[in-house]
Amino acid sequence: MGHDTRTTFMIRNIPNKFTQHMLIDFINESHYGEYDFLYLRMDFVNQCNVGYSFINFIDPKSVISFAERVVGKKWYALGAFNSEKVCMLSYANIQGKLALIKKFRNSSVMNEDPAYRPKIFYSSGPYRGQEEPFPDPDPTQVRPRS
Repeated sequence: MGHDTRTTFMIRNIPNKFTQHMLIDFINESHYGEYDFLYLRMDFVNQCNVGYSFINFIDPKSVISFAERVVGKKWYALGAFNSEKVCMLSYANIQGKLALIKKFRNSSVMNEDPAYRPKIFYSSGPYRGQEEPFPDPDPTQVRPRS
């Protein structure tokens, strides 16, 4: 009672030179196997991120330890670049792995370089934390820009 069960968040103020691979490595230092979706929004023209990403944690409890690690801290203090940006978290509008897959599987971003696409990870079992293949698009849907 009174416990927040939301698991999908926006990580904000990410240094623009961070790649999705670098962000995954950073998160995995403390939370490997504790999230099952990650997408770092990119500026495809300039080939840098736009400063935020979406992450879905498997369990709401993981959010607390992740927030304690990063929220309100400058990225340089977290060992990430020489950036004065302060890491923040906010709730995402779309919640949960399945809803995120539904949103992105038909998105035009899935036509971009694989390094720029959303990533999903196994949520349980022996492969927990390893990248999972993203479902193919629904052939009846058009790919809108996300």
